[in-house]
Amino acid sequence: MFDSHDSRPELPVDASKRALLRAAGAVAVAAPFLALGGNVLAQQAPAPAKALVPLQFAWNQTSFCLTPVAVAKETGIFAKHGLDVSLINYGGSTDQLLESLATGKADAAVGMIHRWLKPLESGFDVKIIAGLHGGCMRLIGYRPANITKLADLKGKTIGVQGMDAPARHFFSVYLKKNGIDPEREITWKVYPRDLLGLAAEKGEIHAVAETDPIAFKIERDSKGGFVELASNASGQYHDKVCCVVGVGGKLARDRRPVATALARSLVEAYEWASGNIDESAKIFLKYTTNLPLEDLKSLYKTLTLHHHPVGADLRDEIIYYANDFKDLGVLKASTDPKKYADHVFVKVL
Repeated sequence: MFDSHDSRPELPVDASKRALLRAAGAVAVAAPFLALGGNVLAQQAPAPAKALVPLQFAWNQTSFCLTPVAVAKETGIFAKHGLDVSLINYGGSTDQLLESLATGKADAAVGMIHRWLKPLESGFDVKIIAGLHGGCMRLIGYRPANITKLADLKGKTIGVQGMDAPARHFFSVYLKKNGIDPEREITWKVYPRDLLGLAAEKGEIHAVAETDPIAFKIERDSKGGFVELASNASGQYHDKVCCVVGVGGKLARDRRPVATALARSLVEAYEWASGNIDESAKIFLKYTTNLPLEDLKSLYKTLTLHHHPVGADLRDEIIYYANDFKDLGVLKASTDPKKYADHVFVKVL
């Protein structure tokens, strides 16, 4: 079912972090759980291990939706669960990121499920262990072009940063489910991200499909010129995940307690962040100057930070997205969504 993959360039990291990548260890971390819907919270924090397990975690520190990762680091949640987490800021491609996990050059990473589905179909030895939140992408219409609702998009042009961009894939599915043929009734045009707003003002496009904070900034800077038509937390996607956590297959198989501790830490951090917006924003500002404090707080309110599925709930959501992407032609026609989910997902909570 899943093809073998060619070797790809490894994730760029500096020399000091390369040394840390060789560190290994194992620790048994366990605590009772309380199930709340699809979420799992620790009832009781485990006592810190005498020697914390070093773990290399790759993320993009300009991504505001990953704020709770910084929260887990800064507030000691990772350490409380027995982990000494080093955060690696990566800027490479999704293939490079997944290759680094599959080969053990990094232990864990976070990314958008919309970016991971296709590469994981190729056979990377990477396992998804937890969902983090929903939201991150928006479809915004240009008011002067009379685009104020989804139906107005028929026969119009949507600007995107790339034809294989997550927003293009997701909103193609979303439009199709809402009665608009994304191939025959929509024209997609590619522009650099910082020119999408200008393209609308010049009449070259009528809407923008982008991830936040880009879509947020375009809407904000237009001073009312754009209106939100949908997001990836709209309609039937209100309770669907966006960003997920993955670990190398070897770590998932041989060091399961470490994967469990990581998933538990992030679930706890995201739940904490969902109820502590101001404090979370202040923590994240230590990592990025990309957004001012008030913009960060506004953006957090567009996310479903409390939605972090694990176990069977996460597997079901992977199946849901796999069906979407198969229908769109992103995944192979021969791919069985259920078998695919069983291949890329592992239950650690």
